[in-house]
Amino acid sequence: GDGIARESSPFINSAEMDRGNMYEGKNMALFEEEMDSNPMVSSLLNKLANYTNLTQGVVEHEADEDSKRKEVKVPRMGTFIGVYLPCLQNILGVILFLRLTWIVGTAGVLESFIIVFMCCACTMLTAISMSAIATNGVVPAGGSYYMISRSLGPEFGGAVGLCFYLGTTFAGAMYILGTIEILLTYISPSAAIFKAEEAGEETEAMLNNMRIYGTCIIILMAIVVFVGVKYVNKLALVFLACVILSIIAIYAGVIKTAFDPPDFPICLLGNRTLSKRSFDVCAKFTESNNETKTTTLWNLFCDSSLLNATCDDYFSLNNVTEIQGIPGIMSGVLADNLWSTYSEKGSIVEKKDQPSVAGSEEIKMGGLPYVFTDIMTYFTMLVGIYFPSVTGIMAGSNRSGDLKDAQKSIPTGTILAISTTSFIYLSCIVLFGACIEGVILRDKFGEAVNGNLVVGTLAWPSPWVIVIGSFFSTCGAGLQSLTGAPRLLQAIARDGIVPFIQVFGHGKPNGEPTWALLLTAGICEIGILIASLDSVAPILSMFFLMCYMFVNLACAVQTLLRTPNWRPRFKYYHWTLSFLGMSLCLALMFICSWYYALIAMLIAGCIYKYIEYRG
Repeated sequence: GDGIARESSPFINSAEMDRGNMYEGKNMALFEEEMDSNPMVSSLLNKLANYTNLTQGVVEHEADEDSKRKEVKVPRMGTFIGVYLPCLQNILGVILFLRLTWIVGTAGVLESFIIVFMCCACTMLTAISMSAIATNGVVPAGGSYYMISRSLGPEFGGAVGLCFYLGTTFAGAMYILGTIEILLTYISPSAAIFKAEEAGEETEAMLNNMRIYGTCIIILMAIVVFVGVKYVNKLALVFLACVILSIIAIYAGVIKTAFDPPDFPICLLGNRTLSKRSFDVCAKFTESNNETKTTTLWNLFCDSSLLNATCDDYFSLNNVTEIQGIPGIMSGVLADNLWSTYSEKGSIVEKKDQPSVAGSEEIKMGGLPYVFTDIMTYFTMLVGIYFPSVTGIMAGSNRSGDLKDAQKSIPTGTILAISTTSFIYLSCIVLFGACIEGVILRDKFGEAVNGNLVVGTLAWPSPWVIVIGSFFSTCGAGLQSLTGAPRLLQAIARDGIVPFIQVFGHGKPNGEPTWALLLTAGICEIGILIASLDSVAPILSMFFLMCYMFVNLACAVQTLLRTPNWRPRFKYYHWTLSFLGMSLCLALMFICSWYYALIAMLIAGCIYKYIEYRG
């Protein structure tokens, strides 16, 4: 009665207090058999409604704010909802929609298969090491960082944690760049701020657009994350649905091409692909009322619209032909797409085995409506661009404290998710090679098919399914990176291993990491100022490969040194697998770019020694 709250403790009889929450979460079944008679569908829907893809600690802080709420035990998640779906959602990302077709076209089906297989093998071996960590003693709440640092010691924990943090941050930058690329190239090209005045300035203008829009989006996203994560959390399911629907649409489209290929004609001049953005009729002249009129295409190559005008040499010597962009899975186009076609920067995308007469090559190609390659391509560069699309395997262990049985769920869920996504990637490579004409595959921004997204042309009801689906999923993934990374940094800072980042441990009174969010947005901005998705991806690959390499290395070393607190109970774990995974990570790092690899290893080594020295 004196206003002091009643203490709740096991020693004090608090029958009145308990009466209120006596029935909470209790099952009112008389007999045990009735316990699980909850209908399957409703319980599945209920679980899906609780689906989140955030690191631990987020939801708890949110609940802090609504302290009026009664303490309700969060329903513990199973393997499917808690590990499998978040992993699936984090692995399938922007590269699948924006770059996979181009990788297949450039490297050919066989080499792309090798690239994907190497990357998937790397993450699979890392997942086996992660499973060993997860089955070693009790899994602490607080996500993959706690799991690793409590199992492997602070030096490895800190090094892995910081690599993982930087990787996640740059991933956020890459997703934002992907979002803007989809917006400005496929959804509304008219929204661009910088327009190219002359031919050949397109890439520069595009990069500046990316910088401006990217900076705006990052500020917006940071505000959203700062105001409250629960709004991001509500949308996690929507983003997941977008990804899954897009993939189903691709498969449906492939099946449809077998008997009814979609109509996307490409215009070729000789063997050179023409960009359809500047003309509509694919012919040199049209016949109407017995008089011959020249087309827009003629005007692009000649100095006047008369039939006796002086034209570009190559244009006069070669015919204009139209071929189907998507001949379909039965057409046998796979044979042409098996081998690689690497090219220099600014070369014209040409169709192999198409007859053409070479003209005099002195004239500058700049103003002509050809499809040009925008960067120089070679095998190792493609590995660097592709690797980010297999990262995200830690997503399941991020919510380790909310799992019913973490030791069972983390290994099963992660390994299943990696198998599923590897199957999706490998099958997509073969199917793209078998359905789509090589020149369209190599045409990165879909200029030959009226600026459509190349994967979109294949998708079944319409290209918009993929465009909208990938837009929302990349947007969501960017938000998730921006919510996950600051918490990770906060956890590392609170551990006090690396003294100079301890300031980032502070935040709002409810634990929201304010300073860490600012730093994350700042690092993200660096990625956005680089502005090209193809340049950001290799940096990101470096950090993730470092992180995975440390995990594998630590597992192998612990087993070989027979550390007393290292007793993984995971059935399929053997130190040779960890060692293989480590070697593969190292190899992939040097394959992507050896100078980045040296820099990254230097940084990580310094962090490791520094933590060891501070002790």
